[in-house]
This record gives sequence, C-alpha cells and structure tokens, in this order.
Amino acid sequence: MHKEHLLPIKNSRLGVIGGSGFYSMDNIDYLREIDIDTPYGRPSDSIKVFKLENLEIAFIPRHGITHSLNPTEIPYKANIWALRSLGVRWIIAPSAVGSLQEQIRPLDIVVPDQFIDRTKNRPASFFNDGAVAHVTMGDPFCTNLCRILGEIGEKNIPGGRQLHKGGTYLAMEGPAFSTRAESNLYRSWGCSIIGMTNHTEARLAKEAEIAYSSLSMVTDYDCWHQTHQEVSVEMVLDNLKSNTEVANKIIFEVAKVIEKERPNSKSHFALKDGLITQKENIPNITKQKLEIFIDSY
Repeated sequence: MHKEHLLPIKNSRLGVIGGSGFYSMDNIDYLREIDIDTPYGRPSDSIKVFKLENLEIAFIPRHGITHSLNPTEIPYKANIWALRSLGVRWIIAPSAVGSLQEQIRPLDIVVPDQFIDRTKNRPASFFNDGAVAHVTMGDPFCTNLCRILGEIGEKNIPGGRQLHKGGTYLAMEGPAFSTRAESNLYRSWGCSIIGMTNHTEARLAKEAEIAYSSLSMVTDYDCWHQTHQEVSVEMVLDNLKSNTEVANKIIFEVAKVIEKERPNSKSHFALKDGLITQKENIPNITKQKLEIFIDSY
C-alpha cells in the first residue's frame, strides 16, 4: 500500500465531496484521475485530482458522476477510506439541503455546526470486527475549518443571499422528502436545515482523522412552509444550478487559505484517546483495513 495517508499536514491534500448538482471543480488546474479499490468496495466514482499552487485537491461526486446512487446507497466508507489513502486531511462537503426556519431562505448557504441523526440504514463506524474506537462527536464539524468556510463564504456570496454561520443539520434517511408532520417536528427541535448525507460522512471522517465541514446550499423550504411551493425535484435542481457556481467560487477561495495556512484540527488526532482495542489484539484482517487510520498509534 502507498503511504500517502502518512503525509505530514504541510503536504496533505484537500478533499471535496460534491453533492447533488456539484459534479466537477471549476477554475482549478486538472492533474489526473485515480481509480481506487478499498477494503470497503469501490467508491462512488473515480477521484479527480486538481492543483492550486502547492495544494492538491481530491474531488469525488458522492452520488456518482451520473447521480446514480441514492443517499442510502452511497459507499460512505469506501469514499472516506479512499480520500484518506490519498493523504486528504480536510474535507469540504457541498450539499443540497432544505430549510427548516423562515430566516434561512432558498439560495442561502449554511455552515452548520451540529447534527441530529435520523438515519437508520447507514454504516456507523469503521471500528468493528474486533476493533473498538470511541471518537468524540461533541463538535462533529471541524471548528477551524468551519470558521474559514464561514469567513470566506460571507465575502463571496452574491447580494440578496445570506450565509448563516452555525445551525443544526437534521440528517434523514431519504430518498423520499419529509412528511409535513416530520418537518414540523424537526422545526420544534430547533433544527436549521435538513439533508440526507453529511452526518454519515462527518462521523466516518472523524474516525479517519480528517477535518470535515459542510457547505450546505439551501434549495427549498422543505414542506412545512404552507405559503411556499412544496419541495420538488425540479425546484431543487433549478436552485442547485444557481448555487453550484457560488459554491465553486467559495471552495476555490477556501482552498487558497488552506494552501497557505494548512490549518490544524482536533479531528487530526481524533483516535489519540479514542482507540480502545490494543493493536496487538485486533484481528489481522481488520487491522489491514484500519491500517491507514491506526498506523501512527
């Protein structure tokens, strides 16, 4: 196995996991395409590598380039393992979400800082089959990366739209949208936005010691808003087209900051106090799968 996962932070790569409508990177030099087999199967698609000055950026579309994977079918473990194997230590995850609050309007952008998980058919951890780790999820997103994303986003969002720093992302299973009763329940919990993918990625990224932040692009008011058009695929796609250009600009500017600062993150040491099973007690087949995460311990 290549040892890119052991690259020092100063040489590490940025990962971008593109969501609905976000299938490529613009305005950045393209280097190569990589196909990776992982212990958890094939990722959603091949990984395209771009370069911005001294920073390489690894991009993967979470639903596949033809959007053929629904939120439950996404090979989350394979995607995160593949990115970590390439030395990715930061991930920005643009994704489509619905708003659960009046003040968060369609075409706004949210950089959430909390989750509530309502999924039920997702991989919860890399650590099973004879290996146990408990990572802290009190702050599920990297606070440093969220700060950078929020500051850059505010400077690059078009007039008439707003970037919201912080908020709770309700992760639902999908692929169907919410019922009105569910939508109102989540509103009563104080949730800000609703989506189908980011929580699973964030949990696995934390175990892989990758800093993770979401660029949540609001496409609709979910179905709770009685005076607003009910959410539909057509509405989502129309608003996604408008948001994708903005997201590309923000990620480009964030990449420039990461290239210069190489920001530290508590996530980069998430397993330091979380790995419970001693290495010598982990079965060999499990140890081989986890090698890229536990090598340094």
